[in-house]
Amino acid sequence: MTKPMEQTRCDFIEKIGLIAQNDGLPRSAGRLLGLLVWDGTAVAFADLAEQLQVSRGSISTASRILEARRLIKRVAKPGQRQDYFQLADDPYANMLQSVAVGLDVARAEIDATLGDIPEGEAAIKGRVAAYAAFYTQLSGAIATIVDDRA
Repeated sequence: MTKPMEQTRCDFIEKIGLIAQNDGLPRSAGRLLGLLVWDGTAVAFADLAEQLQVSRGSISTASRILEARRLIKRVAKPGQRQDYFQLADDPYANMLQSVAVGLDVARAEIDATLGDIPEGEAAIKGRVAAYAAFYTQLSGAIATIVDDRA
């Protein structure tokens, strides 16, 4: 037996919240993203707080995070004073690019440490170099996906 559509919608929004939380984001940011993905329309700031049953402050914080990651965008509606939010254009490519940047930063940090390891420490240097190579491979795979989407 299938669930009612509204229950499926609520479950989806909660799942995206948990996924975001596992990725180090506030759960409310994931829930906000989930709502916008599901609904597919611009939603008023106040309506987001009401639908997600969170404070306006939580929506403000979550929306700033998602805007900075170029996953959502703020839009205006003629005659309306409040902000509306909707999915950004191609948010998933933006998400992939953000992941790629994070991987590149991690690799650069590991490479900096690699440069500080004396030549006489070959075993340590080899393990750290393998770890840096792992990030290089991940970054390359994400770049390939982004290029394939273009």
